[in-house]
Amino acid sequence: MISLSSVIFNGMDATKIDVQVQISAGLSKPEFNIIGLADRAVKESAERIRNVLAALGLQLPAKRLTVNLSPADVEKSGAHFDLPILCGILCAFDVLPESELSKYIIIGEVGLNGAIVKTNGVLPASVWANKNGMGIICPGDQGTEARWAGHDKILAPFHVLELINHFNGRAILPLPDAVAPRQEINTNIDMAEVHGQAAAKRALEIAAAGGHAMLMIGPPGSGKTMLASRLATILPEMTPDEVLETSIIYSIAGQLDNKTLMSHRPFRSVHHTSSPVSLAGGGSDARPGEISLAHNGVLFLDELPEFNRATLEILRQPMESGKIMISRARRNATYPARFQLIAAMNPCPCGHLGNAALSCSKAPRCAEAYQNKISGPLLDRIDLHVDVDAVNPWEMKTPDSTPSETSATVRARVVAARNRQIARQGYVNALLDGADLDKYVCLDEKLTEFLNMAAEKMGMSARGYNRIKRIARTIADLRGADKIEMGDIAEALSYRPINRGKYGVKSGN
Repeated sequence: MISLSSVIFNGMDATKIDVQVQISAGLSKPEFNIIGLADRAVKESAERIRNVLAALGLQLPAKRLTVNLSPADVEKSGAHFDLPILCGILCAFDVLPESELSKYIIIGEVGLNGAIVKTNGVLPASVWANKNGMGIICPGDQGTEARWAGHDKILAPFHVLELINHFNGRAILPLPDAVAPRQEINTNIDMAEVHGQAAAKRALEIAAAGGHAMLMIGPPGSGKTMLASRLATILPEMTPDEVLETSIIYSIAGQLDNKTLMSHRPFRSVHHTSSPVSLAGGGSDARPGEISLAHNGVLFLDELPEFNRATLEILRQPMESGKIMISRARRNATYPARFQLIAAMNPCPCGHLGNAALSCSKAPRCAEAYQNKISGPLLDRIDLHVDVDAVNPWEMKTPDSTPSETSATVRARVVAARNRQIARQGYVNALLDGADLDKYVCLDEKLTEFLNMAAEKMGMSARGYNRIKRIARTIADLRGADKIEMGDIAEALSYRPINRGKYGVKSGN
């Protein structure tokens, strides 16, 4: 019996799978069976491998060929088992040495002509192999991806013949190149292009500095989407740990560029017709969804009330815990989901609530029904609520107007504030809670009395109360101050709606 190694993925983690191949006599014609709770994609490997063997000038003998994927009680899915199964058969034919291949994790899909095709999960498979003292055999196009795991025992053939020639000593496979990660900032968009909207830009800077969630409410054409798209230009660079963690998620989802890691913060703009599974993740193989693909970055939801309410409610638990568990009949997977939510909405279906010249005949009654599509508990989890007023076209640019700040200028302040937070507590202010919140957000008696009075008048929940403290801490950090002042509390309170704000948006408290 031949035994080689591959992996399956359980959330962010890889689990070793033994690929056992045995050929037994007793039949008049070839029989090829794959067992071990394999899904359809794995079972179809049999036909692909038959064609590859024919392309190599080999054929299955008139015997029973059994491939067992162990452990047998764990569901196996994906076409990445093609290559380990093929290698096991070639070892049984004495074409490849089992003693050498058993030192590797093998992952890859094969084409009918023997080409080794790109597959999902090479990066986490390589990380697992490195931690467990094994090498990895992966598709040639993904050799660079495998190098990011930090080891050099990597074979990345483009064709099965290259692998055969390597182990036979005819042509040694070179070590794949390692490409340095690039922190990419989109230079095609800039905060300087946003004219007016000083209050919204200030709120966006606070959101970026502290990692806070933000909701923008305003009429169509007021610049909500424009502002949200420029958040990525003022966010700090990802740390090496964040780069690797985010890249693993994208590798599992099959969305990682094979030439580089996911080195820039994700910005996921989700359409309001998205299903709960596309947002949370799932499917038969428990793939990561949009909230996990936005990990360490931004999740942007435009036209928030247009989303299905059940879909939006999925956000509540990940916003608090920073992770999401996907439970399916045969598999449970947990993915990180520490995203920064930026949402935008019109105040009513027509979008012109409060404008007597443009609003529809149903205003303001239609606004209440429209806004009630968003639950109070979800709104309460959003730190910053900002009114974005329409800007008159003739006021956007005048000869004597003051030039808007560039993204680079704002980003310098954001980075400085973030650095203060990391040096003080090790993470951004949006995550402050419990004892750490009391320790790092110290309010004197006067400030406490002022905040308590405001919370009572605004009908604020305990969660909302703590969010005000976090926002005030971020505002003080942007000032470069250790001590929170009255102005910081007052500004933080301005971003919480009082019962119903300018556009009638409920407080959610």
